[in-house]
Amino acid sequence: MLSKVHSGAVIGIESTPILVEVNTELPGDPRFITVGLPDTAVKESQDRVASALMNNGFSMPKTRTVVNLSPGSLRKEGPIYDLPIALGVIKSTGQAKLPDLGDFVVAGELSLSGELLPIAGCIALAMQARRYHKKLILPKISAETATFVHDIDIFAASSLREVVQFLSQEIVLPKIDMEFTSGMMQSHFDVDFSEVKGQRTLRRAVEVAVAGGHNLLMVGTPGSGKSMIAKRIPTIMPTPTLEEFLEILSVYSSCQKVNSIGEVKRPFRAPHHTISDVGLLGGGSYPVPGEISLAHNGVLFLDELPEFRRSTLEVLRQPLEDGFIAISRSAAKVQLPCSFMLIAAMNPCPCGFLGDSKRECLCSPGQIQRYRSKISGPLLDRIDLHIDVRPIDTSELRYQHPSENSAAMRERVIEARDVQKRRKQLNNFTNAKMNHGDLRKYCSLNKACELLLTSAIDTLALSARAHDRILKVARTIADLENVENISENHLLEAIHYRSLDRKLF
Repeated sequence: MLSKVHSGAVIGIESTPILVEVNTELPGDPRFITVGLPDTAVKESQDRVASALMNNGFSMPKTRTVVNLSPGSLRKEGPIYDLPIALGVIKSTGQAKLPDLGDFVVAGELSLSGELLPIAGCIALAMQARRYHKKLILPKISAETATFVHDIDIFAASSLREVVQFLSQEIVLPKIDMEFTSGMMQSHFDVDFSEVKGQRTLRRAVEVAVAGGHNLLMVGTPGSGKSMIAKRIPTIMPTPTLEEFLEILSVYSSCQKVNSIGEVKRPFRAPHHTISDVGLLGGGSYPVPGEISLAHNGVLFLDELPEFRRSTLEVLRQPLEDGFIAISRSAAKVQLPCSFMLIAAMNPCPCGFLGDSKRECLCSPGQIQRYRSKISGPLLDRIDLHIDVRPIDTSELRYQHPSENSAAMRERVIEARDVQKRRKQLNNFTNAKMNHGDLRKYCSLNKACELLLTSAIDTLALSARAHDRILKVARTIADLENVENISENHLLEAIHYRSLDRKLF
């Protein structure tokens, strides 16, 4: 008897429908054959399914059995087909009175005892089921994550036996619905900007960067607080909308990095400078998201920026511009989202003490030039703000009165972002995303500002891209003050944030 169960193949962060066909009445030697380009994990499902069936009162067929994963031209990977294969065997052999399963999308990994284990790609599977108007059966933890996808019936099961009893109408599995509480939508952090002593100029630059979604590079001596500031940037970012958080979950669930949802937060990723190109950008023989995609709708922090391989940094240029990365491999071609705020930090020289009033820099001009030239001009052009970070005075370090906290800074950031969204009439829009048409429309300058900007571009020999970045930052500074027109003061501050353009680059 031939049975059919619908499932899905997660490629990147999207899912493609897969039909699992099981035929247990073929002539020939008793064998279990899986076809349809299965990888090793799929082929091994035979042993997991056999043990799970036996431990739940069922048995494997004693005839020649063929499992076909259709379409056969698409490579299948991972253990998510364990549950649909087991259901197909049970239905094909008549060991339980299962109805037609055409209304369900089923996925789940089986333990040897028949318990259901969490799987990767639950968000993608939920979106596939919604697209084709089907119900979804998943392991419990994966089902809880998938409930962020609305307008779909999701059933959570703990074991193979529960699924069989549910489909046989012996028990009722409750539909899983996510209730978004106010506590869940208010992110809680263990760090706060009130813990940062001094650094008023840097704090201002960070506030401008977050308000407009701009990239930021901090240049300062060791111990000046660059990493401390970077770790606190998520605390002043607006809580992600459900749409943004669903995009974040799509990336994380495809890597099976989501176990349970406690609160809605933006990601903060800080890869080490020894990371490979594939680890940072994503890829592999069967493409998976890298750090830039895991930072989607959040922050990517690159500490010790010149220590990263130049080839690794250069491939960041296109994702920084487009907000996505296209990966092409022989097994698959995927497009992954990577709209993130780049926060980078570096020392001013190899020894780190250039400009330090207390310690002498021993680097020659040539060494400093070689160190800084590890960051190319085109990459630097894509970083909107460059800020010098000065060492903290002892008097400021010992000052006991707390600095302004993250909540106050976040309130101003949210107000500025609301201005940007109303202006463009788009949710989740920031000034960093403005195109050339937006610049002409929203960043018009009076004659005095035109002369100031022209003089700065000519004096600093800035590129056309740097010109646009200055305008975007100036627009954000004006939005923080809630004024309609960009003034000379806004432009001067934005030009001040191009510190590296005034030096060796």
